[in-house]
Amino acid sequence: MNAWNAAGGADFRGPLDVTRAATAVLDARDVVIGWSPAARRLLGYRPEDIIGRPLETFLPAAEAAGPPAAEQLPQTPLSGSEPRTARHRDGRLLRVAITSCPLSVTQDAGETAPARLLTVTELEAQRVWESQQAMLHGLATESPVGLGIYDTELRLTWANTAFVQEIGLPLQDFLGTGADALYPDGEFVTEGYPRTLEAVMQHVLDTGEPVLDLHFVGQQPSDPGSDHVWSCSYYRLQDAHGQVLGVCEDAFDITDRYQAQRRLNLLVEAGTRIGTTLDMAVTAREVTEVAVPDFASVVTVDLVQSVLEGEEPEPGNGILPLLVRVATRSADDPADAAPHRPYDIEYPPGSLQYRSLSSGGMICGESAMVVPLRAGGTPMGLVTFIRSEYPSLFDKGEIELADELVIRTAVCLDNARRFTREHAASLTLQHTLLPQHLPPQSAVDLAHRYLPSDDRAGVGGDWFDVIALSGTRVGLVVGDVVGHGLQAAATMGRLRTTVRALARLDLSPDELLSRLDDLVGQTAEDQAATDGPDAGPYDVATGVTCLYAVYDPVSRHCTMARAGHLPPAVVDPEGGLSFPDLPAGPPLGLGGLPFESLEIELPVGSLIGLFTNGLVEARNRDVDEGLEILGRVLGEHRRPLEELCDRALAELLPDGPAADDSALLLVRTRELDARQVTAWELPAEPAAAGKARELATGQLREWGLEELSYATELVVSELVTNAVRHASGPLHLRLLRDRTLLTEVSDTGHTSPHLRYAASDDEGGRGLFIVAQLVPRWGTRYTPYGKTIWTEQAYPPRYSGAPGPVG
Repeated sequence: MNAWNAAGGADFRGPLDVTRAATAVLDARDVVIGWSPAARRLLGYRPEDIIGRPLETFLPAAEAAGPPAAEQLPQTPLSGSEPRTARHRDGRLLRVAITSCPLSVTQDAGETAPARLLTVTELEAQRVWESQQAMLHGLATESPVGLGIYDTELRLTWANTAFVQEIGLPLQDFLGTGADALYPDGEFVTEGYPRTLEAVMQHVLDTGEPVLDLHFVGQQPSDPGSDHVWSCSYYRLQDAHGQVLGVCEDAFDITDRYQAQRRLNLLVEAGTRIGTTLDMAVTAREVTEVAVPDFASVVTVDLVQSVLEGEEPEPGNGILPLLVRVATRSADDPADAAPHRPYDIEYPPGSLQYRSLSSGGMICGESAMVVPLRAGGTPMGLVTFIRSEYPSLFDKGEIELADELVIRTAVCLDNARRFTREHAASLTLQHTLLPQHLPPQSAVDLAHRYLPSDDRAGVGGDWFDVIALSGTRVGLVVGDVVGHGLQAAATMGRLRTTVRALARLDLSPDELLSRLDDLVGQTAEDQAATDGPDAGPYDVATGVTCLYAVYDPVSRHCTMARAGHLPPAVVDPEGGLSFPDLPAGPPLGLGGLPFESLEIELPVGSLIGLFTNGLVEARNRDVDEGLEILGRVLGEHRRPLEELCDRALAELLPDGPAADDSALLLVRTRELDARQVTAWELPAEPAAAGKARELATGQLREWGLEELSYATELVVSELVTNAVRHASGPLHLRLLRDRTLLTEVSDTGHTSPHLRYAASDDEGGRGLFIVAQLVPRWGTRYTPYGKTIWTEQAYPPRYSGAPGPVG
């Protein structure tokens, strides 16, 4: 094409054209009687050297085939050329192309009449020109590229065969028609250019700038009803003097390539938009949003009910599974249409869906296609594609696209199903391990809330608990396990059980956390020793935070310690808020620092709030801001505890579950009525046992509990006797009338008695065994000054109960 841009190349006259070729005029005897300047340049002969000489002078006789007589010459111009060998004036031989045509002229008397005109050119130049002509002929007759020429009024003046075939009419029927009239419903879809044909061509006429590869979408006149896509280019036509003649258009049908690109784009979009969450219903909606309206007019997704519940898809065994319609979308739905509620659906025999379920394969109809969702060969559901506009049939490429689209969707749905199953199992385990119902306590009024994390993060390991301790005391605990999922839930359950077991030993908060820390650290070391250094992270129990507090309603003292957890919020009866300056301590399993307890005295009616960091910390809010909001809510401490819990969640988690679990435990402290507690100090001497029995029975008569006197006398006598024999210092006897009758004997010793079977010759060891038979529960708790042995007895059936605690 670059050669054609040259001045000579742009001249479409052939090399044998008489205006540019070497020309010789011959008479009837093939004598040269005329010689052109071009002939001199090609063959070297001057006119005076060649005129009057025979043709054989520059065209040897052996090569000069042709009739010698004028009457034998053809009467019409030759249509082609023939290769010959010519002799140059200097003797060189040249390969040339020659053509001749007869001349018909009036001859005057005595003059030599010209008989024919001979034109000569170099053979190579002729071959190049013939190739160009063949190319032009091919563009006009055989090229698949549609070519059209429009004049300056943008009316069609010429079109090649491909263009005519697209129109489907004889060329004469639409010559002179405007471009927009030929494709009235088409438009350019390439951004940055006018939409109509005539507007683009007018721009080329006005500016002279060619426009290349614009994509035009419209219906081919010879194939109405089906959209085609053409790649169109335009350039201005002008003559040798620069006069504008019109515009040339070339257009190539790229519908197949365009559709293939659209399919590829759809698959790319599917890869980015399908499976963004681990929710099966959302994933099903995403595939409908991708496929409508570019691929189908309506798309529905039906899932097997067991799959939707997170269970493994089961083989059909000849029985069609129950389907649930989880997503549907049509081209008429608005972009922000609300999701459809799932509902059961049943397809009649003979329907495409029924046939697909029965056969397990893809079924195509006239305007619908049903593709099974499969995971490992087991059906998970169906995706139905429906078209309501022409063309309604799905071609081979579209069938392959639908299959690929559904395969990707099936993978995402199976991942979501597995997550749903694991999440449901984790949630069930977590709910099972958390306290389902906290029994009422004499020491405190309580309320609690637990909000699992959102589905994206999975179930976490936060927990809380309220543990009834001896002496009407109560243990309050809240903890936060690192991570999410089944392992976090299982670790939470293990730690909660361990805390309850340690709390039953009446350990102080700092000692309980120390033992729990040793247990977690030992578990991590055992795991590392068993699995090796390359096994991955240690037990998720490492790094757990925990807060443990014990409240005594008799002394109104609250002792607490924490392992890396946030301190509790405390609100006094006057509304004053504080976060006790409680030593933090390291998270469990890290070691390195001891745990310390803090003991504070709380007025009756004080409010204590224990919580995990998921409640007060969020992506868009730091901990201090969360603590401020919580403190503002708890400042209205006179409200019911249940209402305070709801208000705290509404203020701190207005959008529902967050990325981490959230636990909140609120307690309002109470105090035992003075009439419920009686205590005496006794000397550490043998006579103290009798005095203790007398004091205890007298108090039981005052409380109306004479029926418990016998058992209480034996219990008091045995416990006081053991204290006198094995301890020193003053003894203390205390009776508490709460939900049960509590009997406590305290001394300064640190040795706890153990229940054993006494041999027949043993002098002692039977008393504690007798005590264990008389009371349902007994135990020992240690204090900084000694120990306390306690027992519990149930009230007689007809006893009306004790007066309620104060607070």
